[in-house]
Amino acid sequence: MSAPLPSLPVTFRPTRTRVVLYSVGLAQLAALTAIALALPKLSGGERLSFVLTGLLVLAVLLLLGRPKVVARQEGITVVNLTTRRELAWAQVVRVNLRVGDPWVHLDLADGTSLPAMGIQPGIAREQALRDARALRDLTEKHGAVDHTAG
Repeated sequence: MSAPLPSLPVTFRPTRTRVVLYSVGLAQLAALTAIALALPKLSGGERLSFVLTGLLVLAVLLLLGRPKVVARQEGITVVNLTTRRELAWAQVVRVNLRVGDPWVHLDLADGTSLPAMGIQPGIAREQALRDARALRDLTEKHGAVDHTAG
């Protein structure tokens, strides 16, 4: 028996991964700032460079935590690292998460494939499998999927 479909809108994102990324980012910023303030022989510019390096690393980690997939009544929004794409339900032919895949791939009606980094098995495999199944089930319900295709 399959799980009930989530109600729309629903957002899929790698929550554990985000917690780790944000925690590491804040910890390293705090550490670099503490080092910059604790070392007595640093000039003002050197102290600033420590803090700016910490901010740069934090910004990269925040960017890595950005991916998500939002399913709404109108369709799906896929937000990856630097891109955002709106899809109608009918554009998504298949939701794939194969063994070894770093994240879900959406096969699209135009013959292309779109990575959906918001569902990734990394450190939360079971959650990613549940999310991929839920997105697949939502796609089958709302999209114009040919159920006879292999």
